[in-house]
Amino acid sequence: MSDVHLLVLIHGMWGNPSHLAHVNKIIREVKGEVEDADVKLEVLVAETNKDESTYDGIDWGGERVAEEIRQKTADLEKEGRKVTRFSVTGYSLGGLVARYVIGVLHQSKFFETVQPVNFNTLATPHIGIPRFPSLFSSISAFLGPKLLSRSGEQFFCVDKWSPRGRPLVEVLADPDRIFYQALILFPNIRIYANAINDLTVPYVTSGISAEDPFGDYEKNGIKIDFHEEYKHLIKSYSAVPLSFATTKEPQRWYESIRNTRVPLPPRFEAEFPLNLAVYALLPILFPIFICLALIRLSFQSHQSRGRLRHLEAHSTRERLVHIIGKLESELESAAVDLYDDPAGTPIATSRISGAEPANKASSTKPTKGQQKKSQSKPPPYQPLLTPGQLQCIENLNNIPRLKKERAFFEGVRNSHAVIVCRDPKMFKHHLEGEGVLRHWADHFEL
Repeated sequence: MSDVHLLVLIHGMWGNPSHLAHVNKIIREVKGEVEDADVKLEVLVAETNKDESTYDGIDWGGERVAEEIRQKTADLEKEGRKVTRFSVTGYSLGGLVARYVIGVLHQSKFFETVQPVNFNTLATPHIGIPRFPSLFSSISAFLGPKLLSRSGEQFFCVDKWSPRGRPLVEVLADPDRIFYQALILFPNIRIYANAINDLTVPYVTSGISAEDPFGDYEKNGIKIDFHEEYKHLIKSYSAVPLSFATTKEPQRWYESIRNTRVPLPPRFEAEFPLNLAVYALLPILFPIFICLALIRLSFQSHQSRGRLRHLEAHSTRERLVHIIGKLESELESAAVDLYDDPAGTPIATSRISGAEPANKASSTKPTKGQQKKSQSKPPPYQPLLTPGQLQCIENLNNIPRLKKERAFFEGVRNSHAVIVCRDPKMFKHHLEGEGVLRHWADHFEL
C-alpha cells in the first residue's frame, strides 16, 4: 500500500473550488511530481461547504469538510493508497474552517495514525473582523451578523458558541481547547497576510497583530525590503525616523480628477473621460446596487438559518460543541465537589481540552497616564480590539513555530483576491499574487 500526503484546500466566504484553482495548479507543479519521493501528494479541494453554504458558520463548515476528509481517506484506502501525512491550507474564511477541522480530526484520533505536517492560511481573519474608528466599520459591525447568518455572527464575535457564552473565534485560540492543541501538532505553521489594500480582511486580523505598521506606510517612514525571487512578498521591514520619511508631491486638482477611479469592481471601472460619466450615474447606480445586495444577502441569510435549524434537528453525529459542553459540565461538577469537600481528592492541574480558562483580568487600577492614552482617539487605520481579540493575538503568537509572511500589493483596489490569484481569467491583475503562492509551494514540506 503506497503512502499519501493529503493536502486539503479550503476556500472562503461565498467561495467555491474554482477560487483555489490556481493554488491547486501551483502546488501540483511544484510538489505533485517529485521524483524519488516516498510519499505522493494528493490534493483535495473541499467542495461540500461552498457558495450559500458558507453562511452556515465556521463550525458547520468545519464539520462538513471533516466528513469530506474522512470520506477521501477511505476512498484512497480502497485504491490501495494510505494517507500517512496531512496538511491543510485555508483562504479567508477557509483558514478559520481549517482551524476547526483539525480540532474535529484530533478529537476523533485522526492524528494518531496520520502525521500532521503543514498548516497554512492566506488572508484569514484569525481574530474575527475587528472594528475601526470609522462609520463604515460601525455599519459593517451592525449589519454583518444580521446579513451573513451564523458566519457573520462568528466573524464579528457576537455569537455565543461556547456553552459558557464565548465566541467561537476566541475558543479556537484557547490553549486549553482541542483546536489550539491540534494546531500545535503541526511542525510547519505559516500564515500569509496582505500588508495593505485588503478591504475584506485587514492586516491586524490576517497577520495576528494588535497594531498595523503598514496602515500609514506612505507617511510613517517604514522601510520595506522585498524577496527577489517572490514578487510582492516582504522579506523584512523596519520603521525609520520620520525626519527621513518621504512623502509624495500632491497632485494638481485636474490630475486628481483625471486619475481617479470610481470604487467599483474592475470590470466596471473606466479611464478618463469615461470615469466622469460613471460618476454622473453614481446617484442612480449606487442605490440600486446597495438595494440588490441587501436583498440578496437577506434572502441567503434567511435560507441559511432555515438550513441550520434543520441541521440541528437532524444531526446524527455528535458535534464537537456538544463534547466541549459535556467537558465543561464535568469541570463545573468537579469544582462544586471540591467546594463542598475541600479535603477531598485533589483535582489535576493539567490542562483539560474542554476547560474554560480562569479569568486573568488584573484588579490593578490603571494610572492616569494609561487612562489618558486609552482615551486618545486612535488613527483610522488602527483597530479597536476587544479584550477577547487581544487574548487571541497573545495566545496565537505564543505558538513557537508560527511564521508570518506579508504580501504587499500596491496600486490594487482590493488585494484580498489577488493573494490567491482567485480569478485570473476575468481579472488579469490577480496573477500578481503568483509570487506568494510560489513561496507557499516552495516551503511546503512533502
